[in-house]
Amino acid sequence: MFRSARIKLTGWYLLIIMLISVVFSMGIYSIMSRELERGFRRVEMRFRAEESNLPFPADQPPKRREEISSRFSFVEDLEAAKKRIVLGLLAVNGIILGVSAAAGHFLAGKTLRPIEKVMNEQKRFVTDASHEFRTPLTSLKTSMEVSLRDKKLSLLKAKKVIKSNLEDIDGLQSLSNSLLSLANLQNNGRNLIFEKIDITQAIRDARRKILPLAKEKNIKIKMEVKKQNIQANKESLEEMMLIFLDNAVKYTPERGKITISTKTDKSHLNLKIADTGIGITSKDIPHVFDRFYRADQSRSKNNTPGFGLGLSLAKKIIEMYRGSVEVMSRIGKGTTFIVELPLKHS
Repeated sequence: MFRSARIKLTGWYLLIIMLISVVFSMGIYSIMSRELERGFRRVEMRFRAEESNLPFPADQPPKRREEISSRFSFVEDLEAAKKRIVLGLLAVNGIILGVSAAAGHFLAGKTLRPIEKVMNEQKRFVTDASHEFRTPLTSLKTSMEVSLRDKKLSLLKAKKVIKSNLEDIDGLQSLSNSLLSLANLQNNGRNLIFEKIDITQAIRDARRKILPLAKEKNIKIKMEVKKQNIQANKESLEEMMLIFLDNAVKYTPERGKITISTKTDKSHLNLKIADTGIGITSKDIPHVFDRFYRADQSRSKNNTPGFGLGLSLAKKIIEMYRGSVEVMSRIGKGTTFIVELPLKHS
């Protein structure tokens, strides 16, 4: 689709450029033809006047000037000069056509590339989202159908089925909430309210929410955070912290440790979330922020629940703040996310 669109766009570029070029060429030819004819006539009249030992035609009476002018004999030279102008203009237009074709094809590609990227992302997003929704929905449907066909279904077994279905529904709700959050952040947070908040309080709130999950695995969450005000939206900043902490808890084995530390300079806050988890392979690191991407290692060894949207959402929040994020990881040693945020929102 984009290849044909690029060709069509290149064609339109060429058509517009060549129309302008042809119009200018016709104008140039018309002007140069008149000037050449005028010049040749002046040369002819000067030549005739000198031949007849007469004053220059400009000094002659109008009748005599007209008589000399009518005996114009450089017609062949004039036509040859006009022909050379036409050939020159054709050559110039040919060069313009070639350069325009190359430039038009290049510009059409640059124009369509962002659109193609967005379209491909949307297609992949819809495909992945459909796949992620289909799995729990299929599980729900299958579980209910099997239970309905079971004539010896007991109350205890029915409760287990309902509990399992509720877990799938919670997963679907989490997925839909993440998708909504991503959609809301597409406008770069223009609808969010930014205010001066204490980063330590935002981190404490996120830590408090994730602490029950950490306690289940006997994971310690250590804070090395200094008091620092930052201009931000409290909800989005807390959500970003919660995503990184939730990710750290999921992939850190029992009795592990998570460390949150901060430091600041004149204009930026540097935030580190380090864990002693399973780590991320070097081939997976470039993709950890992609939507619906989950490393094979996390699938095979931990069977960790989730849809692979969390880190994508976290990065979107960081980009909204015009910040940056880096990942450092070693297999079996742990992972560190380094987030840099401006102290003032612009």
